[in-house]
Amino acid sequence: MDLTTVWFLLIAVLFTGYFILEGFDFGVGALLPVLGRDDRERRVMINTIGPVWDGNEVWLITAGGAMFAAFPEWYATLFSGFYLPLLLILLALIIRGVAFEYRHKRPEPTWKRRWDTAITIGSITPAILWGIAFANILRGVPLDADHEYTGGLLDLLHPYALLGGLTTAALFLTHGALFTALKTTGDIRHRATTLATRLGTAAALLTIPFLTWTLTIRTSPLATALAATATLTLLAALAATHARREGWAFTGTATTIALTVATLFAALFPNVLPSTTDPAGTLTTTNAASTPYTLEIMTWVAAIFTPVVLAYQGWTYWVFRRRIGTHHIPTH
Repeated sequence: MDLTTVWFLLIAVLFTGYFILEGFDFGVGALLPVLGRDDRERRVMINTIGPVWDGNEVWLITAGGAMFAAFPEWYATLFSGFYLPLLLILLALIIRGVAFEYRHKRPEPTWKRRWDTAITIGSITPAILWGIAFANILRGVPLDADHEYTGGLLDLLHPYALLGGLTTAALFLTHGALFTALKTTGDIRHRATTLATRLGTAAALLTIPFLTWTLTIRTSPLATALAATATLTLLAALAATHARREGWAFTGTATTIALTVATLFAALFPNVLPSTTDPAGTLTTTNAASTPYTLEIMTWVAAIFTPVVLAYQGWTYWVFRRRIGTHHIPTH
């Protein structure tokens, strides 16, 4: 296997890890006003993701850095063509991070409600826009022979992309509701499990058509097998949610998200950004890649530091593995 293929796979793995981990904290943040009936319940929900949400974003930073170094042409075209959606994602992530830090700085209910709103908007916005962005990467965008994006914002908002945005939002909300059920006790846990059943049904009604549509645009035997398995795991997660088996249900949504992302990358390969207007403009793992020397250096760096990052994140999740409830939250 050549190094360009290795780095295409590594970037796919990094985005998969990002969507699994950040997916549930997007879901928890978006469901904050729905599941949290008062300030103490909302503090419980925030505390479930408090120790891990910023570590989850390391996967996105690493994926972006890997894309920049391994496939600079892909990175440049993507960030210039998707400038506004990616800027909105960045602003949403900044607002959400600031809200986590500032929410508890003052005791006034109005102050907290405003930051709660910021957390909700900062969570649901990237959950939708990431689906729109990846649907466009899979379908392709207008590129000229010099790999320059020639479309506008409206070219990114076609029905397939909008379905992709709704699909990722539904999957992340379901994933977040199940994580809340898995990490809390009392009324929040029961409400989260009940809501996860409804959200899981909506996710199934969106994910199955999205994967089917994906395979009609671009496919491969591997992508078809991954999409079929993703559908089965989502249905299994829904059944586990009905049975109140939160651990199995959460594993099911995590696996579904992983297989859905894998389906997109498998269907895309060996392209990295197809052109819908000029086949000569299509970016592939070959014409978008860095030099072999750069890829070789990157491979050694990844081999040394990836286990360190994985060990640190695993330790963080182990330390903060216990359930929490309102009785853990001070009254003032």
